[in-house]
Amino acid sequence: MKLADGLFLESCREIAAKYPSIEYNEIIVDNCCMQLVSRPEQFDVMVTPNLYGNLVANTAAGLVGGTGVMPGGNVGQDHAIFEQGASAGNVGNDNLVEQQKANPVALLLSSAMMLRHLQFPSFADRLETAVKRVIADGKYRTKDLGGTSTTQEVTDAVIANLD
Repeated sequence: MKLADGLFLESCREIAAKYPSIEYNEIIVDNCCMQLVSRPEQFDVMVTPNLYGNLVANTAAGLVGGTGVMPGGNVGQDHAIFEQGASAGNVGNDNLVEQQKANPVALLLSSAMMLRHLQFPSFADRLETAVKRVIADGKYRTKDLGGTSTTQEVTDAVIANLD
């Protein structure tokens, strides 16, 4: 890990030097997670290797309601993929899928991120607004958010709230 971390940091420092107007800082991942919990407002953008990114993403998910509500996107120069933003408990969990207990919110919000990336901001706004309304209303929530609704019931509620 020391070799890989060293190469990653070397690359970050090299790129950061090309953009002196952008503040660049380094932080050890365990302290980063602690700072994310205690003072999240200090962070704007984080660049991490995959493993550390997973640790940070899971910490962030815990702050916002769990992995079922955290969208994510990986955007490169030529390609992008959008998915749940943390190691979600319903990914690869056949029981949650079969029992219709998986929270669809993270995937719906990731879809909104994808729509925005594809230059369809009005569709992204409509989807995000519908998801927020359903969560705020509280009538349709999966178990991880304190409710008893199924995946399909939450999805149907979001669809019904699209304007």
